[in-house]
Amino acid sequence: MAAPDDTDRGLVVTLGRLEVDIPRSLGYFGAVALAVSCGVIDPPLGVFIAAVPLLKLLGKSDLPWPLRFVSQVVDGAAQPVGGDAEGTVRVRDPNEQAAADIATAEAAERGEQRKAARSSRRTGAAVGGGQA
Repeated sequence: MAAPDDTDRGLVVTLGRLEVDIPRSLGYFGAVALAVSCGVIDPPLGVFIAAVPLLKLLGKSDLPWPLRFVSQVVDGAAQPVGGDAEGTVRVRDPNEQAAADIATAEAAERGEQRKAARSSRRTGAAVGGGQA
């Protein structure tokens, strides 16, 4: 899963390795509860739809294969329900976040090097231009 944007950081609660996108979770689970309470869908279907994000968490590679198998079956069954949507509850991968932080730091360093090179060219041109 993709990490939330920096602008969304305040809207995401991190509990250990678990990240919960509060506004999306409220919208997702609230819509399911509203649909069940208004009789648009039956309660068993509502429970299935509400359980999809949680059951998809079982698909992580560090879990035993029976749990991953169940997760993939649920993922396949959830495709018509919108199973491709971005997760509202997801497991945060510390290695993925560290790699993103390193890439950001490297990009910032390259930017500073370009800025310094541009600045030195301008300073050199101004000094060189005055001597001619």
